[in-house]
Amino acid sequence: MATSIYDIPLTRIDGTPATLADYRGKVLLIVNVASKCGLTKQYEGLQKLYDEKKDQGLEILGFPANNFKEQEPGSNEEIASFCSLNYGVTFPLFQKISVTGEDRHPLYDALIAAQPKAQDTDAFRKRLTDLGIPVGGENDVLWNFEKFVVGRDGTVVARLSPDISPDDARLTDAIDKALKA
Repeated sequence: MATSIYDIPLTRIDGTPATLADYRGKVLLIVNVASKCGLTKQYEGLQKLYDEKKDQGLEILGFPANNFKEQEPGSNEEIASFCSLNYGVTFPLFQKISVTGEDRHPLYDALIAAQPKAQDTDAFRKRLTDLGIPVGGENDVLWNFEKFVVGRDGTVVARLSPDISPDDARLTDAIDKALKA
């Protein structure tokens, strides 16, 4: 078992091996992303946030996942192309993983163990339920674009609801606080 979040094996979207140790000392915003979701437009805001804060030590890491209504059906190559062509994404993307269920990736096991409940999910959870979309347990990733903020020391410092946009003060405040720490 990995001794730290930095030790978990990952694979970049181009197939090269990686770990979060590649980003040690940076503030990380880890987001499970999808190309065919009502929240997909958040890619634009994520890229803007990355452009604004990468020189201060922020890395945004996108993890495509097809767990929610099959909203990320593409191959890794198709996902990379979609993100580049439609949103000009330059922040690191990783190969498609599972963020919930029996096959949940060890990275998400560690993130959820460190921060079991996302902030401000009640309204979004109700919206999904009202649409007849089944939602997982309180600790499960609720939907695409849920956000985890990891401090420079590898500690998960915040977990935010999928519908909290990249320019929302709840997210930017958590990032700024972590950048100053």
